[in-house]
Amino acid sequence: MEENWRKYPQLQNIPKIVGETGGKDFIIAHPTSNAKQVATAISRGAFEYQGQKCSAASRIYLPKSIATEVIDFVKTDVASFKMGSPADLSNFITAVIHEGSFDKLASFIDQAKKDSDAEIVAGGNYDKSKGYFIEPTVIVTTNPNYSTMGTELFGPVVTIYVYEDKDWSKTLELVDSTSEYALTGAVFSECRYALEEANKALQNSAGNFYINDKPSGAVVGQQPFGGARASGTNDKAGSAQNLLRWVSPRLIKETFVTPVDYRYPFLGE
Repeated sequence: MEENWRKYPQLQNIPKIVGETGGKDFIIAHPTSNAKQVATAISRGAFEYQGQKCSAASRIYLPKSIATEVIDFVKTDVASFKMGSPADLSNFITAVIHEGSFDKLASFIDQAKKDSDAEIVAGGNYDKSKGYFIEPTVIVTTNPNYSTMGTELFGPVVTIYVYEDKDWSKTLELVDSTSEYALTGAVFSECRYALEEANKALQNSAGNFYINDKPSGAVVGQQPFGGARASGTNDKAGSAQNLLRWVSPRLIKETFVTPVDYRYPFLGE
């Protein structure tokens, strides 16, 4: 080991580690939200790139007063998606990355079809006869701790939990405590007080926090990206802050009037 320190100077400092793992990214809507805006954020945030983004929306919290309207808009969007080869740019949905991903997603869809506390309201089909195609799937659950609310799926499956309007503040606590990840998240509201409350309640729930927008699509050079908890070291790729993680600071002090007596002035008689 001693030889290695001399042979490889870069090992003379403890290696720097920057990590990003995954996310179980959320959207929470306040009762004052615009239903169509929330639905579009779900359709884009959950299903672009087949949900194969660490920032993809995966768990949704809707107030009862607008939930039906939002879900109907999402169902209309899903029904209009074109699915097929990525060579055809008119296709909004293509295949998932490999068979392992396909099988994992299919197993969660099959389980949702069996469970009494979950209902598939859109999609739910899959086919790997010609590529690993998972139909964009929307699950509605009555259980805020349902498996697909906490497990990172990395595919075109999104789960919705409907809460009572009066439970807005409690639901913010639920969002914060449900997932071990803290990568991205979004809040929708037309009330500034509600947005401020969400911002404070969810300050440790998402390294990249979006207000009235989907929780994905950070612009390189404008929105440094990263999250904490199980999502990584939150070093914000794309920022000077990230660069500093890779360096080993060295401080040099040069004295021009060097002391020749150990005694400080206050030690004099």
